[in-house]
Amino acid sequence: TEQAVAVAGGVIGGILLFVLIGITAYLLWKKFCCLLSYEKLTSPVKTTNANAIFQDQSASEIQLKSTSRSRGVPFIIPPTLHGRDWINLTNEEQIQEDSDPYMIPQPGPRSSFHSLAGAYVVGTINPELYKFPEDKSETDFPEGNIGRLWFSIEYEQESERLLVSLIKVRKLQPPADSCSLFVKIYLLPDERSYLQSKTKRKTLNPQFDENFVFQVSSKMLLQRTLKFLVYHVDKQKKHHLLGQVIFPLKNETLTDDNKLVIWRDLEKENLEPPSDYGDIQFSLSYNDYLGRLTVVVLRARGLKLQEESHAASVYVKVSLMNHNKFIKSKKTAAVLGSPNPVYNETFSFKADQTELDTARLSLSVLQSIKGEKTHLLGRVVVGPFMYTRGKELEHWNEMISKPKELVKRWHALCHSM
Repeated sequence: TEQAVAVAGGVIGGILLFVLIGITAYLLWKKFCCLLSYEKLTSPVKTTNANAIFQDQSASEIQLKSTSRSRGVPFIIPPTLHGRDWINLTNEEQIQEDSDPYMIPQPGPRSSFHSLAGAYVVGTINPELYKFPEDKSETDFPEGNIGRLWFSIEYEQESERLLVSLIKVRKLQPPADSCSLFVKIYLLPDERSYLQSKTKRKTLNPQFDENFVFQVSSKMLLQRTLKFLVYHVDKQKKHHLLGQVIFPLKNETLTDDNKLVIWRDLEKENLEPPSDYGDIQFSLSYNDYLGRLTVVVLRARGLKLQEESHAASVYVKVSLMNHNKFIKSKKTAAVLGSPNPVYNETFSFKADQTELDTARLSLSVLQSIKGEKTHLLGRVVVGPFMYTRGKELEHWNEMISKPKELVKRWHALCHSM
């Protein structure tokens, strides 16, 4: 009997233990399910207007169009946080009264659209800063413009080739409405050979997109000058020069991976025959505020060289005098063996405004040959009435009457001065 009682007690104890384990497992399972449950939405979320969501607190606050958000995204409080006390803030955010630092959102200027991510508003983007500058080269033409030419240049060091691309010409002013146009390209000082584009018919804005190649050594490259001549062909097949572009290469950085796209306004060629000793073109400008006289030596033409040789170099010496006192002189770089050299060099001299009635400029064109003396090819002097007359006086007076503006003119060279 004692053995039977022991067996019955063990069975009853096992059953009670099994029931207790089952109840415990059920309670744990129910609690786990409660933790994973969320409040179910009984109605679909309505579309919200951006103006109702966002406040107009400052100009830097993010603004959204009503079409950019089709539905508002609600913030649902989990059941585990139900029963907590919350306080409504002016920016529609909520924090606990409890001082638990982990439950308090960080302060700061936050977006009203806190249900998404509570992102901070740090500023706005100005789209004007990301726009490319507008290219006005085809719209802004100065008064009296006779046309504008676009081209590109590139130099291949290994093959010693200068690559010239003739791109287009715009706003030409031909003698007739219907015209045929072409362009001749020279690499000065060689004026005997040139390359020519195809003829574009019945247009004032021809598009060429043609490539040309000049063979020139790297040592001579920076002493060369590109010359573009734009011609119109009439019905009698006669050629009329509409304008030209002169582009010295000496100030350019030309490499294999550096293709320069350039535009220049056409200039009228001086059709008058050169004077006995040739002509020189330069610009004058006076800045009365800085007391600075600026001279831009542009080019010369029709020079009577002492010796037709590539070894002969021609340069211009610019000297400033006050009464008979020498002030200062400067020289251009030398151009080899050309009766029509191009310089495009700028020189500045200090000159007080009170000195303009007694100062004068002398521009001398000189030829230098190795082992020989320097020859004077011609000279021109510009200045006030004390020293000059005619075109030279007019050029000086126009410079004074147009301060800070470059005044450009041709002048005949003379020997006796």
